[in-house]
Amino acid sequence: MHIRFITTGGTIDKVYFDELSQFEVGESVVEHILREALVQFDWDVVPLMKKDSLEIHDADRRVLRDYIAADDATHYVITHGTDTMPETAEMLQSLEGRTIVLTGALTPARFRTTDAVFNIGMAVAAVQVAGPGVYISMNGQVFRAGRVRKNREENRFEATDRS
Repeated sequence: MHIRFITTGGTIDKVYFDELSQFEVGESVVEHILREALVQFDWDVVPLMKKDSLEIHDADRRVLRDYIAADDATHYVITHGTDTMPETAEMLQSLEGRTIVLTGALTPARFRTTDAVFNIGMAVAAVQVAGPGVYISMNGQVFRAGRVRKNREENRFEATDRS
């Protein structure tokens, strides 16, 4: 199986500069995580954008959707900022015949304590076993697009009642 990783930015790739907590989205850490994990599947990384998810708008989502629609891969893991991840997942639902899993991190991958590595691993597992569709993998759970929200107060993802 070949998995195409598409990076869009978000906290997972943030680099902090000083005590003012100023940051920018840096180079993706996905390739480093996969190499360290000694994964045994075919993969590549496509750096599509470097944006905080609050800066991702519908035009950016269309760029992502159009890229996947024109691409020949069938299995995707997309790293994305957590604040607008559910909206991006919903826009990708029109893509058929592909398995797409979005993931990210609540703390940057470059921090000693981070959820990034675990979330990437969960997304890799999910994309290999889930059927075609769009999913979000966060906090040790896998959610269908359109049935998940970020609970900002609890800093976690949770299922919604929408069906």
